[in-house]
Amino acid sequence: MKYSKINLLTSCLIFCNLAVFAQKGELKGIVSETDGRAIEAATVSVPKLNIGTTTDHNGKYDLKNIPYGRWQLTISYIGYETYQGEVTIGSSSPVITNISLKASDAAIDEVVVTGVTRATLIRENPVAIQHISTQEIEQTTAPNIIDVLVRNVPGLTAVKTGPNISKPFIRGLGYNRVLTLFDGIRQEGQQWGDEHGIEVDAYNIDRAKVIEGPASIMYGSDALAGVVSLFSPMAKEQDKKLHGRYYGEYQSNNGLIGNGLLLTYANDHWSYALRGSYRLTENYTNHIDGRVYNTGFREGNASASLQHSSDAGYSNFNLTLYDNLQGIPDGSRDSLTRKFTKQIYEGDDDDIKNRPAVPESELNSYRLSPLHQHIQHYRIYSNNHYQVGEGHVNFSLAYQRNVRREYDHPTMPEQAGMFVRLNTFNYAFGYNAPEILNTGINGMYQNNKSKDATDFPIPDYRLFDVGGYLFAKWKREKWTVSGGLRYDIRQLKGNDFYTAASERETGFSRQVHAPDTTGAYLQFPAFSKAFHGASLSLGATYEISSRLGIKANIARGYRTPNITEFAANGLDPGAHIIYLGNRSFEPEFSLQEDLGMELYDKNISASISVFNNNIEHYIYLAQLTDANGDPIVDAQGNKTYQYQQAAAQLYGMEATLDLHPAALKGFTFNNAWSIIYGFNRKKQYKGAGINGSYLPLIPPFKWLSSVDQHFVIRSNVLSSMDVKFEMEYDAAQNRYLALDNTETATPGYVLFNAGINTNFRYRPGKNFLVQLQVNNLLDRAYQSNLSRLKYFEYYDRSPNSHLGIYNMGRNICMKLIFPF
Repeated sequence: MKYSKINLLTSCLIFCNLAVFAQKGELKGIVSETDGRAIEAATVSVPKLNIGTTTDHNGKYDLKNIPYGRWQLTISYIGYETYQGEVTIGSSSPVITNISLKASDAAIDEVVVTGVTRATLIRENPVAIQHISTQEIEQTTAPNIIDVLVRNVPGLTAVKTGPNISKPFIRGLGYNRVLTLFDGIRQEGQQWGDEHGIEVDAYNIDRAKVIEGPASIMYGSDALAGVVSLFSPMAKEQDKKLHGRYYGEYQSNNGLIGNGLLLTYANDHWSYALRGSYRLTENYTNHIDGRVYNTGFREGNASASLQHSSDAGYSNFNLTLYDNLQGIPDGSRDSLTRKFTKQIYEGDDDDIKNRPAVPESELNSYRLSPLHQHIQHYRIYSNNHYQVGEGHVNFSLAYQRNVRREYDHPTMPEQAGMFVRLNTFNYAFGYNAPEILNTGINGMYQNNKSKDATDFPIPDYRLFDVGGYLFAKWKREKWTVSGGLRYDIRQLKGNDFYTAASERETGFSRQVHAPDTTGAYLQFPAFSKAFHGASLSLGATYEISSRLGIKANIARGYRTPNITEFAANGLDPGAHIIYLGNRSFEPEFSLQEDLGMELYDKNISASISVFNNNIEHYIYLAQLTDANGDPIVDAQGNKTYQYQQAAAQLYGMEATLDLHPAALKGFTFNNAWSIIYGFNRKKQYKGAGINGSYLPLIPPFKWLSSVDQHFVIRSNVLSSMDVKFEMEYDAAQNRYLALDNTETATPGYVLFNAGINTNFRYRPGKNFLVQLQVNNLLDRAYQSNLSRLKYFEYYDRSPNSHLGIYNMGRNICMKLIFPF
């Protein structure tokens, strides 16, 4: 083992030192409008090398130390269409590339000069991929980064447990079926839980990518539904000057106060970045529930990056720290006044229907309840990319630690109910051959342990995962064909896990270890299970014309059961659910077919994508009932659920229609539609309708529409302005899982948002953004069927005819982004 580690380290050093012998060149030019006027402060970058700069007041840019080879060049500026073209560096003489940017009349990138554009690359890929730019992220205001992406990607939804907990769902599938990446590293943070969010700094996401459909070929298990990939910002200017960005935000509904800071510095070879942010809120409000108790949070983030770039590529080293104190709502209320109540006793002393009301001083406070979560997530990781011959080598290593405490004992608030620590080591190595072939290996090792806790929903476990893949792409004339295959092996192990009554006579449980197990309860017997599976994909695109293309893809996805599905046996205090797993489960395998068509024109852009997904051994939760058909609950009203497996089918459609008439400069009318159907194909539920036929947490038909007018302003104060009006229509969801009262029907609703974004010029080449946006403009009272708070209810009837908790009411949002 020691010899293998030394060889691996030696290999990494060899790749890094190849840079010494490589040759380098220079790229320079002018960025202008189509009429020849220079564009100041446009961003010019080579993403693969993580280098970039901005244009001066004459529109000039200069990028040095670019290794010989073919590279993608990206040029962007707010209000103009992004250019992405291919440049070839092959001599020490500067390569002159002058680019004309067109005012943003189109939603899809279109270039004025010859090159390989982002739109072209998307059209060549048979898989549905959505790119979300820095501008789109900055101009969308939402409680967290997942909600920002939901507003920009049709087919992407989120299951929510309050404002700051949003779990991404792609085409009706979520939890461990959607893989989240941060700077290419898979996010591992107890994502099996209902109330476990994504541990990232929302203020320091530079761009994002969403893959809709099985992506198991490249990433293995947990990418069965797709991938949400997030990227942090790095230094773009290599001018040996300190640059920065301040991010300030206020939201009126829950009093959100947010501040973020990014500092970057770069020279020819070294670049540095420091990032930090802090956000805090009180409880959110709507006019049905008033202040929703225990939905506030406090979140702090810090990160640092160091990168060395050479003629052959780059290596970076990164550190991130995430710390979040998050309220845990339970929805308990007084039956007559409907005021929220709070738990002050435990066990048999706690009568959920006779708890005291929460005073106004606590409802309208930034102070968190003693019953809350404390989530900490740390990452140390390195990404490396080097040119070797005509190809490229990529390798990465990462260590993550996730610590989650859930405090649910009001009589002993310092005692965590659940306290788990997850360590994850990620590794990946890949080789990209010129034009045709990608191959590699990746995986992870995990170790999860319970600490000083009283509730143990999952056992301690160890996990080792490895998979190898081969992916090829072939292009000829109007055809592009791509496909690949992968094989994964995952080993899951755990020792006997005993619990016993606490020695402190509190009535709580504690973990005990051998040999001191006399009289203890064997809550989790030892286990050792191996999972394995093959993934494959095959797709093609055909360019009917330069404006119209079609694409088709078929893919087999793979996912192993997560730890709760496999071995759970206890209460998750944050979710208010007692989980029971099943050790006989098989991996899930999906077979998904996609068919799409895309149209690009200077006046109109449109797309449609249909999919059909059949899943073997689909895992789902079923509520347990007693002999009378009543839910099995404990003294605090926590229900018991057990995981089951069955065949499932999901199918649906996403479509877009964007109008951007060339005659109306800066005007766009964008529309996106999506609809998903999900069915449990277990024989006993055939024809059962809402009593078993439908899968839970399926979003209804959704229509997102926006009208945007962009103004380019030539003054010493203002550079541009955007005025935007949005509509979101969610149809009624009558295809729900009513079995055992898992879900209820959800009425349809329409929400309106309006906003104005203004870019102020405070010095040559520098602009700052001021945004004013109003979400839920008409203060509509509504419940999303994807909100878990909708089902936080302990009564059958209500004096005001409203059951469950409603979503956020009107929210006035102000944002400042100040670069310097």
